[in-house]
Amino acid sequence: MIPTLPFEQMLRQLPAGVATLEGPELRYSFVNDQMLELVGKEPLGQRVADQPGQLPAYFLEVLPRLYAAGEDYTAQACTCGSKHCYDLSVQPYHDEQGVVAGLLLLAVDVSEQEAARQRAHELALTTRHLDARLRVLTETAPLITYTTDAGGKVIYVSPQWYRFTGQPPTADLTAIWPLLVHPEDRLRVLFESEAGRRTGTGWNFEYRLRRYDGAYRWMLSRSLPETHPPEAPVFWHGALTEVHQERELSEARRRGEAELRFLADSIPELVWTASAEGLVDYYNHYTLEYTGLTKEELGPTGWVGLLQADEQAAAARRWVQSVASGTEFEGEYRMRRHDGVYRWHTIRARQLSDGSGPRWFGTCSDIEEQYRLRQVLQTQYDELSRAHHNLDTFVYAASHDLRQPTNNLRGLFEELRRSVTFADAEQALMLQMVDTALSQLDATLVDLATTVRTQRQLQEPVEVLDLALVLEEILLGLRPEIMQRGARMEVLVSEAPGLRYSRANLRSVVHNLVSNALKFSHPVRPPHIVLRSYLTADDQPVLEVRDNGLGMHIDNPAHPVFQLFARQHTHVDGTGVGLYLVQRIVTSQGGHVTVNSTLSEGTTFTVYWTIPAI
Repeated sequence: MIPTLPFEQMLRQLPAGVATLEGPELRYSFVNDQMLELVGKEPLGQRVADQPGQLPAYFLEVLPRLYAAGEDYTAQACTCGSKHCYDLSVQPYHDEQGVVAGLLLLAVDVSEQEAARQRAHELALTTRHLDARLRVLTETAPLITYTTDAGGKVIYVSPQWYRFTGQPPTADLTAIWPLLVHPEDRLRVLFESEAGRRTGTGWNFEYRLRRYDGAYRWMLSRSLPETHPPEAPVFWHGALTEVHQERELSEARRRGEAELRFLADSIPELVWTASAEGLVDYYNHYTLEYTGLTKEELGPTGWVGLLQADEQAAAARRWVQSVASGTEFEGEYRMRRHDGVYRWHTIRARQLSDGSGPRWFGTCSDIEEQYRLRQVLQTQYDELSRAHHNLDTFVYAASHDLRQPTNNLRGLFEELRRSVTFADAEQALMLQMVDTALSQLDATLVDLATTVRTQRQLQEPVEVLDLALVLEEILLGLRPEIMQRGARMEVLVSEAPGLRYSRANLRSVVHNLVSNALKFSHPVRPPHIVLRSYLTADDQPVLEVRDNGLGMHIDNPAHPVFQLFARQHTHVDGTGVGLYLVQRIVTSQGGHVTVNSTLSEGTTFTVYWTIPAI
């Protein structure tokens, strides 16, 4: 039945697409302007199958079945075209006999609603992804996260809570967590958290929480409110971080500082500390007593102002240089005591750098007595040095001057032996004894002069020596004795080829050891002398002189090895000065000599030079 004009006019003004499909062929009998945008222009009289416009294909397939069955149908959010979505509704209408005469098609544009729904769906997905990511982060971080509401009820806690406390997941968190707080901290924690919720702010405090094993561990609790102005906060989100080790270290440091301060205040020494810029910020109690001044009166440069006026400028410059370079400060200055008396002090300061930055620690030590004693000792030392020098000069001059009369006696004795005949049966023995006495007197005078000369050589400068070259020169000087005795010399210096030492002192040491090895060789075998240099595990250079000679008693108290004029093999010419000189030279340079010997097998002298080899 064709609608009346007023009804058609109403349908045309609807904010939705309306069309009627008449008869079993479903021909357009009415289409308002909004529906024309969907089905196309001039559709009247056309079958919907011939002019579907933008109607979906699956929707066109169900229209004949709906007509035949006389049923309603609604398709929501159908995409029609590329930009619009419609809710399509189909409802059959009947003629006067109640038979289905056609279908009423209604299309409502829901593009904006669908876009909004799609955006809401995407936002929900993004929110779920972010929530899952946040949960993973909070549940894998090495801390406990939690959420409480405005009434203090625990809404959420991360799994780390259960692992730390050992509580079951079924426990009432709101009731149980205050019981796990240390009794000494419980009231404070409850008050501060309640105050934070009441004022709508967060909190930040430390307290001890009981762990699963019953031990209390220091925790740092931080929380902030979730705000949505102008409404008041409803939820507080926070985290618990274990700070037990940091707390213990801080406490240990505080105790250590207190103990050090107590120690510094207890010792009778001026102790002070300064900042990285060199400004003094602490004086111990003894400093105040000694100077008679307060900390304010001493100020940041107090110790400099206590020095004698003519020393202050130089001391201040040195202090500034030490602060700028970080090098140790040390000097001796006269410092004023509370009674106005200036006393000598040694002032030392060293820089300590740690995590809190560089700081200076200094002391002022009263050395007035030591200073005066040192002056007295220096005066006595100077006098002894002059006396020693004079004695050396006298011995050297006497030994030199006595050699001429000795030579004269030697000449007279030779002339007497050549020209005079004695009527004595022991003539030969007497002449031999006189000759031996003169030889010993001459050797003794030579050794005395050598001893004095060696003493003077101890102050000769140190240089870098080629050990192989120096040893070759020494052995070249001893070549006549080496050839006379048929000695075999072996020099092994590849392990430590260089030595920083005085050339003259090194020649004296090696010459005496090698000449002794030749002199005290075994009568039944040719001498074999080995000179070997090497480094110890501490990089100390060593020279070893080993022979296969007569050997000696190294533990014989009656004949010490290194004593002046001490001799064990009296049948061999000598004065007992050589080994004394060796030990004197080596020990004066900070080294030492050891000896290992077996009678009739040989002797090994080991010289430790103490100066690193090059």
